[in-house]
Amino acid sequence: MKKLLVILFVTGMFLGVIAPCYGQIEDPKKKTEEEAEERVDKKVDKGIDKGLDKIEEGLGGLFKKKKKKEKKEESQPEPEKETIQTNVAKTSESMPKDQPSHELVWSKYDFVPGDKIIFEDNLEGEENGEFPSRWDLVAGNVENARFDGENVIMFRGAHPTIIPYLKNSETDYLPEIFTVEFDLYLPNNYFKVLFYDRKNQRAPSGATFLDINRNSMSLRPAISSLPDNGDISNRWAHIAIAYTKGKMKAYIDETRLINIPRLGFDPSGLSLHTYHASDNNRYYIKNVRIAEGGVKYYDRFLQDGKIVTTGIRFDTGKSTLKPESMGVINEIYEILNDHPEIKFTIEGYTDSDGDPDLNQKLSEARAKAVLDRLVSMGVDANRLSFKGFGESKPVASNDTSEGKAENRRVEFVKM
Repeated sequence: MKKLLVILFVTGMFLGVIAPCYGQIEDPKKKTEEEAEERVDKKVDKGIDKGLDKIEEGLGGLFKKKKKKEKKEESQPEPEKETIQTNVAKTSESMPKDQPSHELVWSKYDFVPGDKIIFEDNLEGEENGEFPSRWDLVAGNVENARFDGENVIMFRGAHPTIIPYLKNSETDYLPEIFTVEFDLYLPNNYFKVLFYDRKNQRAPSGATFLDINRNSMSLRPAISSLPDNGDISNRWAHIAIAYTKGKMKAYIDETRLINIPRLGFDPSGLSLHTYHASDNNRYYIKNVRIAEGGVKYYDRFLQDGKIVTTGIRFDTGKSTLKPESMGVINEIYEILNDHPEIKFTIEGYTDSDGDPDLNQKLSEARAKAVLDRLVSMGVDANRLSFKGFGESKPVASNDTSEGKAENRRVEFVKM
């Protein structure tokens, strides 16, 4: 009897609570009432009445609705993870079984450096603690230093800004086709590349600088982040910029982040700047190069019977290809792929630094390294051969950094 009284009491309590709740959701408009009723019916059919769940929660969990176990849906295959190749990124999306998956082919690294060097500084022979000899100071504290065993330019503090030390720097020394490259060590915050000489030239109107952040680049109106939560803080990253008659692209390592079809101003010079440098937060750069662009590789081949490039880079004194070399190598691969009748002899050259015999062997090893990379990409080895000439055939004076850079070259000569 006592149990019956408890059940009647609890039932009365439930009706006393739930009735006002339903009264609150009633609407004088018939359409709204029908929609509410239809919703409740659907929920009851599924056994998941969310409205009643909320009421139960309001009662402090006094009445907990028993949920029916639902059959687990058959597991669907997960989308394929993005895979990145040397020059192409491919993605596959999860699609219904009766529809084909989509494939995205995206050329993310198409940088090819200019072939006529305007300014080159690999910091050779620089004295530690002095101001870098090939630069001029606009503001702040900047000095030569040794970092990770290499000569670097160190940005210390007071909003440092430097510019290349060039004759006639007050004039526009950047041609209508040019490239800029340097290695950057970024502790945090941002580093700026200004496209005018901040000491000798008047600033163009509008946004005239490229911001390089730890995980992104921006040059108004463009802004883009590194894929896969990439982060370049506290490591060396290769920065590359290409300008072609109003169009500008910019890259971090092997990824293009900026692609502007019409820049809106004419770059006239270069300034490198950071606002956040201090003795506790130092920024470093090395291997700076400004070069004028030239004729497309295939057109050069048709005209001269060979392709000469200074854009294939190696570790100092070694035949190990640097990642930034892939822009050029990809272009050569495309030529060979599109024109199966072409065969190349790959010729390596060095500057005059070091022992001539070692330079000869080094040039051969570097030419062989380029051949091996092309073969690994699918080029028939029978279409390629290699030679090394060391320092024996310079094309420029070895008395300047720019001349040495032009002599450190790779040529693709018609067989």
